[in-house]
Amino acid sequence: MTGCHDDDKFEKHLEEDPDPQLDPERSPGLHTDIEALEDIEVSREDVTIGEATPEELAASDTEPVEDDAVASLLSDIEHGEKTDRRRAALELKDRATTDNIVAALARAATTDDDSDVRQFAVEALTTHGGERAAAVAVELLDDPDPWVRAEAVVTLDNVDREAHEDDIEGAVHDDHHAVRRNAAISLFKLRGEAMADLLLEQSRDDSERVREWAAHMLGGVDEDRARERLRELTDDPATVVRQTAERSLEADPGRFRRQFGGALENDARLLPGEDRLNRMPDL
Repeated sequence: MTGCHDDDKFEKHLEEDPDPQLDPERSPGLHTDIEALEDIEVSREDVTIGEATPEELAASDTEPVEDDAVASLLSDIEHGEKTDRRRAALELKDRATTDNIVAALARAATTDDDSDVRQFAVEALTTHGGERAAAVAVELLDDPDPWVRAEAVVTLDNVDREAHEDDIEGAVHDDHHAVRRNAAISLFKLRGEAMADLLLEQSRDDSERVREWAAHMLGGVDEDRARERLRELTDDPATVVRQTAERSLEADPGRFRRQFGGALENDARLLPGEDRLNRMPDL
């Protein structure tokens, strides 16, 4: 799965510039049944292509530590260099749950000075921590790094989106596009057509990725105002938004909602080439 980790490094400074991931044929949700935020690609609009260092790209390759003992990984995530801490967080997601693993990931997610370690750790914690993961994610909704906040929304959606609906709702007006988008996606799975007002608002967002997802989810709103807005979006400056709006106009709203919503099957909803750690990222 290292390819998607590497892709994420290249996307991290992109701003609004189109990239191959924005091809509408590869757009999140198109041609797939979406049941969870892992099924969703989260692009990184604030990456400058080529700025990732070899060390940073290597950090997402867990092959060097895949045979390490848990004790070694726990030592690495606590005391290792930045690359070692990132690798350890990634690898610990696949190890059998223990109190020590949960505690180490929770500490890394909330105290590590490297934002990538925090992001890796909170998503890895989701596979182990249950209520502990949710508590950490709620805390990280105030993290200074937007991608950690975006990952925290993913975690809350995975652990129990209904129980944390208010926390997720608080993220829909975050100042970063990925957090706004992730929150809206999670809430749509809970509220369906009741999200119409927010989706219409997000369809005018400065971020083309937010507009793209708003256009996608408006396909599940059976209202004239949604269809009217989708027709307007077929003239959006961003090609991916235009083509997503065109597809949404062809969708059956009821069928769309049935396919979009659903409980997360923790290990069963990965798309080809994806990784649970949101490093494409998945939202």
